[in-house]
Parts: sequence; structure tokens; C-alpha cells
Amino acid sequence: MKSSFVQRPSAVRKPHKSLSLRPLLIVPFVAQIFLAVGLTGYLSFRNGQQSVNEVASQLRREIVARIQERLSIYLATPHSINQINADAVRYGTLDLSNYNLMMSHFWQQIQAFELMSLIYVGNEQGEYIGAGREGGTITVDLVSESTGGYYHAYLPDAQGYPAQLSNTLSRPYDPRRRPWYIATVENQSPIWSPIYTYFSPPALGITATRPLYSDTGELLAIFATDLSLSTISQFLSTLKVGKTGQSFILERSGILVATSTANPPYRLNEKGEAEPITGDRSTNPVTQATTRYLYEHFGSLEQIQQPQQLAFKFNQERLFLEVSPISDRYGINWLVIVAIPEADFMEQIHANARTTIGLCLLTLGVATVAGIAIARRVIRPVTQLNQAVSAIAQGDLERRVSVTGIDELETLGQSFNQMAIQLQTSFSALEEVNRELENRVEERTTELRLANQEISSLNEQLKEENVRMSAELDVARKIQQMILPKEQELTAIPDLEIAGFMEAANEVGGDYYDILQGENQIKIGIGDVTGHGLESGVLMIMVQTAVRTLLAVNERDPVKIFNALNQTIYRNVQRMNSHKNLTLSLLDYWEGNLYLSGQHEEAIVVRRNGEIERIDTDELGFPIGLVEDISTFVGQHSLYLNPGDGIVLYTDGVTEAENSDRALYGIERLMTIIQQNWSRSCSEIRASLVEDIRQHIGDHTIYDDITLVVVKRRA
Repeated sequence: MKSSFVQRPSAVRKPHKSLSLRPLLIVPFVAQIFLAVGLTGYLSFRNGQQSVNEVASQLRREIVARIQERLSIYLATPHSINQINADAVRYGTLDLSNYNLMMSHFWQQIQAFELMSLIYVGNEQGEYIGAGREGGTITVDLVSESTGGYYHAYLPDAQGYPAQLSNTLSRPYDPRRRPWYIATVENQSPIWSPIYTYFSPPALGITATRPLYSDTGELLAIFATDLSLSTISQFLSTLKVGKTGQSFILERSGILVATSTANPPYRLNEKGEAEPITGDRSTNPVTQATTRYLYEHFGSLEQIQQPQQLAFKFNQERLFLEVSPISDRYGINWLVIVAIPEADFMEQIHANARTTIGLCLLTLGVATVAGIAIARRVIRPVTQLNQAVSAIAQGDLERRVSVTGIDELETLGQSFNQMAIQLQTSFSALEEVNRELENRVEERTTELRLANQEISSLNEQLKEENVRMSAELDVARKIQQMILPKEQELTAIPDLEIAGFMEAANEVGGDYYDILQGENQIKIGIGDVTGHGLESGVLMIMVQTAVRTLLAVNERDPVKIFNALNQTIYRNVQRMNSHKNLTLSLLDYWEGNLYLSGQHEEAIVVRRNGEIERIDTDELGFPIGLVEDISTFVGQHSLYLNPGDGIVLYTDGVTEAENSDRALYGIERLMTIIQQNWSRSCSEIRASLVEDIRQHIGDHTIYDDITLVVVKRRA
């Protein structure tokens, strides 16, 4: 039965353009998919390019930094050896006239310094004494009146004394005619010689020299240590520079010093002798092209005073460059260059771009077909629903909607059919829901009240637990302070003046230092447990006890000491189910000789005149407690302290101390304060360092433990 009611005249509507639902469903759907996929592909390609540039930049900087770090060691070691030898003669430890003793001394040094190819001395009488490596064999060498001025190489006995004649050169050898000797006489100071051909070619090298003069200014001898350029090339060849990248080193004059490639950085003349070549004459095309580009870009290699990141076209592809200067006060003035082809990084990016384009086209086709099918399926029931709604609007209230195929449209049709009944039902349901909500609110209020009571009880328990833990931490802190070396222990050491300082960032610190005096031996230790707090403090106490135990049993072998100490700590850490470990350095002192073992921060050696030497401990050990056996990682570095010389040890809490601007204190500032105050007592030096560190930190939070040990040999 149809309902009857009065219909009002329809308002006159202005004609307007209408759009069909079919294109509205298909076109935006396809366009959005195509735009999204295309934009994603484009952004992925651009981001990939940017990432490649960033990765290439970071890789170049990292490789150059590693090269500079290793070169600093290579270039500092020969001059340190010469200094030690010159001081030994000056103070009477060595006698230039005792050939056997000198050869034994050099024989011991050449074994300790594996990177050096020859350690020797020459004098104004044409005499030459040294020790060197020949094809994996160490020989002791002599040129004197007894050899008739000829170069004699001997196989040494167990003490390093000449035992058996190994080789005699076919011509006389006069050190005064060698480039290293001539250059040192002209400069009258320690220098690096120019690159020259070794006496036994084919090989090129440089020589670090130090002249020794008498009190009247007479030249007594020139101490020298050879560094073969092939040693630097061998190191460069071990570095992986991308897939096909390479590194090389140039002098400012353009001469090729070393290269990571198999192409030799020299050429052989008619006599079979090695002669230096410039980078643009290298047989390697990348080295040759890079050197020429630097000349074209800067005009002169002398213009490169700061690290440079450059790129140029080589074989139709971009070649990324990192150029960084390296120099020292003895005459080294080189450029470290790393070259990486862009193709090493872009191959995968281009492949991804091709894949993205293909997927875009495939997606567009699939989206078009899917859009047409979906539009047909949606439009048919919508048309039926529109007809039914129009009939109801005209007063046919008995008209029912019959829509099938799409759940949402079926539900919409049923909603029209049940609208009147559901309105009344909805009101009744709303009242029931309100009552139910009120009951739930009351129940929830009761639950919250009970939960609040339980939280209050837990808070009281937490306060009691905090009081207990605070007391335990206070006891641990007192124990930690009790085992630190006392002032009277330090002043009782006759040959050394020592001052130490430790401040924990928390109630209990993870830093460790100790000075122990045993039979004919003084042992100095410094370490840093990861993190801080009670667990780190307990581990520090374990280390201190273990070190004292090893000293008590008079164990001196650094490998045995560190391996036993590591196994003890490793097993305790495993038992504690902890992830803590520590860096640790131990120093043994005896009559001016100092032996350093273990991996920790750099050790700062300060000479009486304020000259500073930095000792890298990365190759001397391994973190304690990380693995069960570290015996293969333990090494030892030895040096000699003259009266007034000393050493400064520290933890990373010093160099990484931050101020409010997040700036670090740094190793350079630490060395500056040490140099400015080295003429003062160790206690005064320590006070100056602590005061300067506190001024740097200011009101900023101290995040790590701060530990310092200052040692100076008494005059």
C-alpha cells in the first residue's frame, strides 16, 4: 500500500555539467598509483645517489684517516730509535769504538722494530756499524779499517755479535758519500733524507737521521734508520678501497712515494737500479690521470694545504678523490690521495632504476584493467540503489531496496528498509547502554581505588629498597677508595715521582689505577671498565686484586700476566651473567727502562725539555673479559726515561669530558697543559690538569669517570 502525501513543486535547477562515476573511479585510481610508483622510484634513485655521495665521502675520509694514522707511526718510529741511540752514546751506555757491542745493540733493535729495514751509524772516519734485514735474514754490518773499507755483513750469534761472514760487497762503502749523510751534515739537525736508491737495489727508501756532536761542536757520528718505501706500499695494498679504488702518496714535487697497486712507484735504469718517478709518469692510468688533474686544478701541489674532496671525469665516469696533506718537523711534506670510481657504488642504483621503470609500466597496466572492472561492479548496484531511493522520495514507502554483490551496498539497502524500526530500537538500546556505562564507571572507580592503594604500598617498598641500595653503594665506594694507592706509598718510591687522581661519575666508578712496588720492579696500571656503577666498581676491584696477586708471585711475562688476568675476569663475568669488559695497560719500570703492555688510551711520553711522544696501544693488547684467550694479541713497547722524563696516563673520561656546548676536552688540550706545567712537580701538574678539566666542564654533567696518573723520573 502506497502512502499519499502532498508533493511540493520542484525548484527550477540551473543546468550544470555532470561527470560520470566510471571515469571518476578509473582515472584518479590509475593516476594515483602511477604517480605514487613513479615518485617513489624517482626519490629512491635520487636518495640512492645522495647516499652514494655520502658513503663515498665517508669512506674516503675514513681510509685517509687510517693511512695518516699508520704513517704517523711509520714516520715517528725511526726518529725515536735514533734519539734513543744518540742518548745512549751521550750518556755512556753505548761506546762507538766497541763495534761488537754496537752491532749487538742494533741487532736487538732491528728485531724489536719489524717495520725498519736498517738501523746504523756512520762517522767522519768513514766507519759504518749497523743491523739490517736481507731477504728475511737479519745481519750485522761493519765498514771499518779492519774490513779495508768494504761492506761486510755477518750472521750474528745468539747475543747479536758477528759470528759468520755472510756477504761482502764488491766495492768499498763510504757512508760519508751517501745522500743521508750529506743531507744531515748540511742541515746540522735531525732530518728525513730525500728519496734515494738503496745500496742494494732495486729499492727506494728514505732515511731518518740524527747527528751527534761533542761539547766543542765536533761531529762525532750520524745515527740513521732506513724506512723502505715498499713497506708503505705494502700497507696501502692491504686497504680495501671500495671495489676498484686505490690509494697512493705523492711528494709535493710530484714524486710518487708509494701506491696500493701492483704498479711499482719507480722505474729501473740501465744498471737495474730503482729511480723515482713522478705520479704523472706512473704506469697505472688512475694514478697518472689523478696527478695530472691535481696539477690542472691547483696549478701546483704546494697549493694544497687543507684536506680536499674532489671529483673529475675519467674514462666517461666520475672518479671521487680525497687529497689530504701530511707533514712532520723533520721534512716530510706529502699528499695522501684516495681515488674511488663512482661506478663502484652506482651499479646497483642503476639496476634498481631499471627495475622501478619496468614495475611502473606493469603497475599502470594492471591498475587500468582493475579500475575498469571495479568501476563496473560498483556502478551497477549504485544505480539500483539510486532508483529505489528516488521511489521512496516520491512517497513509495513500501518500496524495498534489493542490492546484491557488494556487502556495503547490501547493508545500505537494508538500512533504508529498516530505518523507522531501528530508530525506535536505537533509542531503547541507547538507554540500556547508558545504564551499563554507569555500572562500568562505578566498577572502574573501585578498581582504580584499589590499584592506587597497591601503588602506594609499592612506593613505600621502593623507598626502603633505595635506602638499602644507597647504603650498599656507599660501602662499595669506600672500599674502592681504600684500595687506591696512598700518598705515602707513592713517596716511598725512590726513583720516581708519581701523582694520581680518580673521580667517579657515579657513586661507584669503573676506572682503575694502581702503583705497585715489588722486588726490583715497579708496576703501574690503568684501566677503564665499560660503564660505571656498582657492577663496574666490583669488576675494577677484581682486576686490582688479580694484578696484585700476579705481582706477588713475581710473574713478569706480559703475555702470561694478561692471559691469566683475562681468564680470571672472563670467567667471573660469565658467572655474573654480565656484559662488562675493560681496557687495561700495565707498565713495568726498572732503572730508567719502561715497558708498556695492554690496550688502553694513548700513553703520553714527556721528555725533560717538554717534547711529547704519543704511544698508540691498539697493537699491544685486547679488551679484558671479552674473550677467553687473548695471548696472541698481547705486545710490548719499550722506551727509556732519562732524569726529568716522564709519562702521563689517562682514561677516556678526560679527553671525552664535555662542556655545555657538547665540545670535548680532547687530547690536544691535554698535551698543551702538560707541556706548560712539565717543569713543576707531579702533584702540581696533576692539580693544573684537574683544574683545567673542571673549568672546561663547568656546570655540565660529568658522564664518565675521570682518572689521571702523572709519573716523572727524579733528577
